[in-house]
Amino acid sequence: MGAGPAVGTRTPAGGTPLAGREPSFLGAWNSAVTSYYVLVGASTLLVVIGLVMVLSSSSVESLADGDSPYAVFLDQAKYALIGLPALLLLSRLPVRFLRAAAWPALGAAVVFQMLVFTPLGCGAGGNRNWVCLPGFSAQPSETVKLALAVWLGAVLTRKLALLHEWKHSLVPAVPVAGLAIGAVLLGHDLGTALVLVLLVAGAMFVAGVPLRIFALAGVVAAGGVAVLALGSDNRVNRIMSWLSATCDVTNECYQTLHGGWGLATGGFGGLGLGESREKWSYLPAAHNDFIFAILGEELGLVGTLLVLGLFALLAFAMIRVIRRHPDPFVKITTAGICAWVVGQATINIAVVIGLAPVIGVPLPLVSAGGSALIVTMAALGVLISFARSEPGAAEALAARPSVVRRSLAVIGRTRG
Repeated sequence: MGAGPAVGTRTPAGGTPLAGREPSFLGAWNSAVTSYYVLVGASTLLVVIGLVMVLSSSSVESLADGDSPYAVFLDQAKYALIGLPALLLLSRLPVRFLRAAAWPALGAAVVFQMLVFTPLGCGAGGNRNWVCLPGFSAQPSETVKLALAVWLGAVLTRKLALLHEWKHSLVPAVPVAGLAIGAVLLGHDLGTALVLVLLVAGAMFVAGVPLRIFALAGVVAAGGVAVLALGSDNRVNRIMSWLSATCDVTNECYQTLHGGWGLATGGFGGLGLGESREKWSYLPAAHNDFIFAILGEELGLVGTLLVLGLFALLAFAMIRVIRRHPDPFVKITTAGICAWVVGQATINIAVVIGLAPVIGVPLPLVSAGGSALIVTMAALGVLISFARSEPGAAEALAARPSVVRRSLAVIGRTRG
């Protein structure tokens, strides 16, 4: 799990480094700060694309509601500005601080989640998963995701030498994670619960939990999801509509059908930014769960591949941190966040293109939603902190000239 050969060298099959033979582009990808720059760059681009698409997809509905066409966009921009300091702060915190905060953070997140069952709780569409105050609302389940990832990293790290025994693999990780997921399920938010299950699975897999125990837990989780899905008429209707070849396109399959039409209409290059037809009150949740369809309609295959590529870059950077970082806490926490962000993006896109029934999870960093955006940016701040502490990364970042010095150097060369 070391840092590997130094930048600018290559080790052939015989084991003898050949200095200066590595192509420059490979040297850049093997740099100690590659994970850092990929995380920062891909996250920034996804947030910017999200803001642009939220503005485009929400403007018509905002006007129909009697608001400014910029109303939802300005809210989303406000949430991005709130998430930015959170990202910057967490990116500078030392790993030991994050590990020490694991238990208090999870406890606070679960207590926050339980507030949805008090008079402060509110919801829509059969889900009760919001805390609402005058002029303010938040989705506590988003904080549970980040807190659970950090907590699993801290707990499983302490038990690494004992994870081959089933009781240590499952206790306390599974009961406590089950408590957190159960608190979310009490609000009937199955989509978020599925994402939390993916998060727990990713963390336990990288921690080294034996596959036989992992398989048993997976069967139990799948059974629980099936029971919960079959216990709700709304969820059963969604699943049956997804499986049916003769689904009512004016009712159960309306949203999926119009999402597919949006993607198909976009073609290769798209209709153009702002030119979507589906956002004119045809596609429900156009700026939330189905924003990927509007993106495909306006920016075409090029736009959708760009977003997919950015999520792939995030996954690449997170896997790189897992492989290179010597601290098991960092590895396990990063795995949990990776399973959450990439898994949620996969579920959202699968729903939009018709490969999964409508579940109701947003596209991370892109869909409208303040709680999701702020907490996801905070999670990326944690990952950037981990990337900064990769072997050789801190020294490489410290050796960079300051922004002022770089700017003066460019000005000097231009004048010369």
